[in-house]
Amino acid sequence: MPAPSTKKPKKSLKVLFVTPEIHPLIKTGGLADVSGALPAALRELGTEVRVLVPGYPKVLAGAKNKRLLYTFHDLPEAGEVRLLSASLPGSGVPLLIIDCPVLYQRDGGPYQNPTGIDWPDNAQRFALLSRIGAILGSDASPLSFRPDIVHCNDWQSALVPAFLHFMHGKKAATVMTIHNLAFQGIFPPHVVDEVGLPPACFSIEGVEYYGNFSTLKAGLYYTDHISTVSPTYAQEIQQKALGFGMQGLLARRSNKLTGIVNGIDTSDWNPATDPHLVQGYDAGQMAGKTANKLALQEKMGLKRDPDIPLLGMISRITQQKGGDLLLEIAPQLLQENVQIVLLGTGETVLENGFRNLAHAHPDNVGVTIGFDEGLSHLVEAGADMFLMPSRFEPCGLNQMYSQRYGTPPIVHATGGLTDTVEDGVTGFIFSPMTAKAFLASIHRALATYRDKQAWHAIQHNAMTRDFSWKKSAEDYLALYKSVLSPES
Repeated sequence: MPAPSTKKPKKSLKVLFVTPEIHPLIKTGGLADVSGALPAALRELGTEVRVLVPGYPKVLAGAKNKRLLYTFHDLPEAGEVRLLSASLPGSGVPLLIIDCPVLYQRDGGPYQNPTGIDWPDNAQRFALLSRIGAILGSDASPLSFRPDIVHCNDWQSALVPAFLHFMHGKKAATVMTIHNLAFQGIFPPHVVDEVGLPPACFSIEGVEYYGNFSTLKAGLYYTDHISTVSPTYAQEIQQKALGFGMQGLLARRSNKLTGIVNGIDTSDWNPATDPHLVQGYDAGQMAGKTANKLALQEKMGLKRDPDIPLLGMISRITQQKGGDLLLEIAPQLLQENVQIVLLGTGETVLENGFRNLAHAHPDNVGVTIGFDEGLSHLVEAGADMFLMPSRFEPCGLNQMYSQRYGTPPIVHATGGLTDTVEDGVTGFIFSPMTAKAFLASIHRALATYRDKQAWHAIQHNAMTRDFSWKKSAEDYLALYKSVLSPES
């Protein structure tokens, strides 16, 4: 009879994921998608995860199985604050919700009032998120769940590493993820004292940023490791052009900076089962793609013709996303009997430019100003090519959706676009960021489109790539372990 094993059961890694938004409860951008998907994927790998999120009205209304865990007293931002446990609809990911009506129970979005103006007390609102994240990552935690890692996201939770740095006793290691370096949580100097950080930290070697207080810089300076949402973006933000004033700090910490590409929700974005499509299809059976193209042409009021190349774009209509570049080349492009479909909102001047373009070319240009989830899926399925000429793009999602839907993307060589599109294999990459280079890449794609064998090969390559969250979660798990190892 074999001797009983003396091996201790393998301890699962514990992670507290701190975020200001999470899909499907509250969303303003890609961070919400990451916050909903990455913790779920980490749990599939055996990691014990809790997600800490503010108790906005939509979060409290939509979260499942809410119960009171603990009541904090005398917190500087709000006095009494309740901490609730709950679960995320769909995945069941465990949530920790900060129930603080005075800071979070209000109309509008997470960061702005109904008229689009930033809440004047955002520093206090997100200092509370960070403070509770730090408490839960320290010996002061009232919970039995003690994380090994606190994973912070963007400026709204970036004070967690700073608070932990100045706390005593045993505490979790921290990872700070930059989703978009352009948003830095900048406040006047007096806010340092108001959120309870020591005056000495207000210096270049600390939280000071050109005379102001940057919560994001606090996170980048005090965290154990920095991650961002693609390897190329991790390199770009160490240079002046995309460093937004943080490039010196990031370059100095380059040995503690890792780029990990986001995944996508492959159940929501699946052309074979997508309920928003008129007919499903996959890499082995593409007839449904033509049916969706005809449906998209009809919906957008365009001439129904399966042979006209149809170029789609779903985007914020801004300079950053290259909307101006598309407007510039559109007259020349439309001389070649193509169709253009655009869905999005953004800068008024660009919106009006696209409205005028559609009015001048009703058979060939369809524009919807706004956002429509069903239409966004139909554009991905019905377009032949997807346009994504972003000036910078930390990761990007639509270029991955497009490949999964057999719609080769045409992208600028930046950030996550470079890391997720293979030029001439799954899509087309252009550089430099000029109208001439963008137009040339579209011409290259149109030439390939006319060679049906070559085009079908690109579609097949794109549709069979793995963009699921599993690989990203494996990379994050490896990063957590390296941060916790003595050699790191």
